Amino acid sequence: MAIVDLVMPKMGESIMEATVLKWHKKVGDHVKMDETLLDIATDKVDSEVPSTTAGLITELLYKENDVVPVGAVIARIESGGAAQAAVPVVAAPVQEQVVVQAAAPQPAAQVAPVVVEGNGARFYSPLVLNIAGTEGIGMAELEAIPGTGNEGRVTKKDILNYLANRSNGGAPAQQAVLAPQVAVPAYTAPVPQPAAAPSASSAPVSTAGNVEIMEMDRMRKLIAEHMVRSKATSPHVTSFTEADVTNIVKWRDRVKGGFEKKYGEKITYTPIFFEAIVNCIRKFPLINCSLDGDKIIIKKYVNIGMATALPSGNLIVPVIKNADTKNLIGLAKDVNALANAARNGKLKADDTQGGTFTVTNVGTFGSLMGTPIINQPQVAILALGVIKKRPMVLETADGDVIAVRHMMYLSLSYDHRIVDGSLGASFLTAVAKELEAFDPNREA
Repeated sequence: MAIVDLVMPKMGESIMEATVLKWHKKVGDHVKMDETLLDIATDKVDSEVPSTTAGLITELLYKENDVVPVGAVIARIESGGAAQAAVPVVAAPVQEQVVVQAAAPQPAAQVAPVVVEGNGARFYSPLVLNIAGTEGIGMAELEAIPGTGNEGRVTKKDILNYLANRSNGGAPAQQAVLAPQVAVPAYTAPVPQPAAAPSASSAPVSTAGNVEIMEMDRMRKLIAEHMVRSKATSPHVTSFTEADVTNIVKWRDRVKGGFEKKYGEKITYTPIFFEAIVNCIRKFPLINCSLDGDKIIIKKYVNIGMATALPSGNLIVPVIKNADTKNLIGLAKDVNALANAARNGKLKADDTQGGTFTVTNVGTFGSLMGTPIINQPQVAILALGVIKKRPMVLETADGDVIAVRHMMYLSLSYDHRIVDGSLGASFLTAVAKELEAFDPNREA
């Protein structure tokens, strides 16, 4: 018999540890090849870790909630075959699900065991929930699927078999009496449960009849930690300016139909703004840096993070890599692909790493301007306000005139340890001027 070492898999280039959320097997249990052995979490992803071999579990080296370094042996499995020395085997996660913004590795949070519940008390893994959401399976229908996993858990095989039977007209009879369904949304973040009662309901607790107490989910807790850490690390200063983006609005209105027909991509304002920001970062490279102790690390590449609100209300920051090497078409493709992946829960761990500068569009929600918090370890973040028509005074050869223009406020929060007011204001002004200088006759 051979003893196989299962090691903690690497989830991304900057992720060095993960937290054990839940073991699905115990010592003495048999496990099949590719059967889910445990769930793990980092500050970026939740994942199921499958067994890389079939056999008998002889040892589990970590408990739930333990933080484990990448590459450490987490379990030992006795497999069939000739005896040989134990060989470490890296487990490959079946499914990744991004849960929080971050530009640099942070210690994984100590969190309580995680379960996701529907109308009953069964655990549903991120992979199963994603499949259900993709296939339009409502929670009531999901509850009716027989589970062959531990404690009746629905496995990947169970839900795929159910879908195959349903497509062939062989769905379980329970489906005929189900209540109207609500599609399961793409999985974002499970809700931590109290350690003493892991199967308790995650519903809000009401007290005194007029107070509602809600437990923060793990993603919200991590976001809160990142925000507090950023404010404690960087002395924030915010500068404001406004830009006349009338030329951009008119150009986009004129070319958007042809652009989509020609390139197969919708043209939004975001890639246009990113193009201008990249041009200005080239002029002010200190905006595109980080601080390591007393050393300033200036990046020779531009990776722009775009803060994106998820349907759950939580925030995520997918990153456009090497934005300084891409034209408007390339930026549009990346913006659309990452936005769609974020909305559908398809982002990978690497999609949220390596950002050097972040942009947040507070105007999406109708806000005129904002004072954003820096995405550590970056030194600046730009907020774009809503585009609104306003009467403005224009200088012409015949004198000043009042005209209706499309105006937008921009605000830049920056780390005053590195970026002084003159540099921050100069960069922000340069971005505004770059937007105003957009050529309305430009070819799509």
